[in-house]
Amino acid sequence: MANYAQKPETSSSNQSSPSDRSNPSRAAGQNRGSDSFVNPQVVKVSRLRWRAADIALGAALGVACGIVFWGFNFAYAWIAPLLRAVLPGITSLFHAFWYFSGPLALLIIRKPGAAIYVNIIGSLTETLFGNQYSFTFVFISAALQGIFAEVPFAVFRYRKFNLPLTLISGALTALEYGFYVLFTRLQGVALVSPRGLTHMTCEIIGGILIAGVMSWFLYRAIAKTGALDRFASGRAVRSRE
Repeated sequence: MANYAQKPETSSSNQSSPSDRSNPSRAAGQNRGSDSFVNPQVVKVSRLRWRAADIALGAALGVACGIVFWGFNFAYAWIAPLLRAVLPGITSLFHAFWYFSGPLALLIIRKPGAAIYVNIIGSLTETLFGNQYSFTFVFISAALQGIFAEVPFAVFRYRKFNLPLTLISGALTALEYGFYVLFTRLQGVALVSPRGLTHMTCEIIGGILIAGVMSWFLYRAIAKTGALDRFASGRAVRSRE
């Protein structure tokens, strides 16, 4: 009787289909197991997830901005009466020194909620050092400024960080703060009055120039020092040098 050699059985896990042979990366991924498959949704989530380094950076940035807020309180108290004597409402040009932190935080940290987080840390720092404004006024203002600063970056799902979006962020924050001041500190001033129109116009101009343009170039200056090399924002600037 003839002896027939039996072919060794192969498991289904070692067999590859024609489509696998035409796509080596897919076949390799199946052979290594499901752990090697990269889910695009997971990548998206990890890009927006806060790390410990982001939290620490945001806290440091918030404290630094809070010191700027605190120092500007003294400068504003001295310069505001002089400017009001020239043109009531023109002091709003400089209000953006109290909310430039929102756009700056988004440019540096690039995570959802960065503006709100840094603004609140800054307001707490400013209050801790002492100022002439109530804590409720400062805290609510900081939170609202952060929300409006986030809007243009959130529209693009925190994928784009450029000068035009920073200008829009500064303008939106200025618009919010302009109305916030009208409703809380300038209740007797009508929006369509000369002082009201001057206030809103100067507020938006200051928001674009200080919270927008200044924040953009301040971010780039910080990144060029190498202090942000561990973060995507720093690598984006250094890679173009």
